[in-house]
Amino acid sequence: MIEKILEIQNLTVSFDDFKALNNLNFSMDIGELRLIIGPNGAGKTTFLDVLTGKVQPTKGKVLFRGKSLIKTPEYKIACMGIGRKFQTPRVYLNLTVRENLDLVINSHKGVIATLFRKVPTAETRSVVGLLRTIGLIGKANIKAAFLSHGEKQRLEIGMLVAQSPDLLLIDEPVAGLTDEETENIGSILLNLASSHSIIVIEHDMEFVRQIAERVTVLHQGSVLCEGTMDEVQNDPRVREVYLGVSE
Repeated sequence: MIEKILEIQNLTVSFDDFKALNNLNFSMDIGELRLIIGPNGAGKTTFLDVLTGKVQPTKGKVLFRGKSLIKTPEYKIACMGIGRKFQTPRVYLNLTVRENLDLVINSHKGVIATLFRKVPTAETRSVVGLLRTIGLIGKANIKAAFLSHGEKQRLEIGMLVAQSPDLLLIDEPVAGLTDEETENIGSILLNLASSHSIIVIEHDMEFVRQIAERVTVLHQGSVLCEGTMDEVQNDPRVREVYLGVSE
């Protein structure tokens, strides 16, 4: 039996009279790559906010590897093994690509220690591995400020992986990217899926089709349907929500 990494039951988040999440039920297996889609206001960002402890639910259960996340501080959730990448890259622009990765891997977690200490060989190998994974080994010594938007996205994915989380939360990684960079991001996520559990929030349906095995559609704070990309696209409820087409 495949172990569940996430189990969510009757999750509700209310802001005054508005329910951002409404009795949402969701589960996900360890090692799964799950795409979550839905129109604006469907509750996607609030869903990630709950998983990282940024927002506390009004009611419901949220279990990560069988342990409740309710009322758990954000830093403790990060230590438990949940890492999040936001839509806008959050990298250190004045540091090189390598230094950005070193900073995350460095056990001292300090800029000065990272820049001036001698890096152990094992850490050097892991940084090189990350650089290869994100396709930036040729730009390791370039400051992040000079990277393209797509390269910054790839760097932040590398920084997220450097934290060694069990569950990666990736928010709209291809927004504003070229077709080539979109394909690059897709290849990276498919590669990472062999060793991580990953949730991706995305609006780009071509990108979703490129990488998705299973898709969850949110609408008005609840799960509207789940299935393969073909099953989801052919579901009349999804067509009505996205296109206003009623069958």
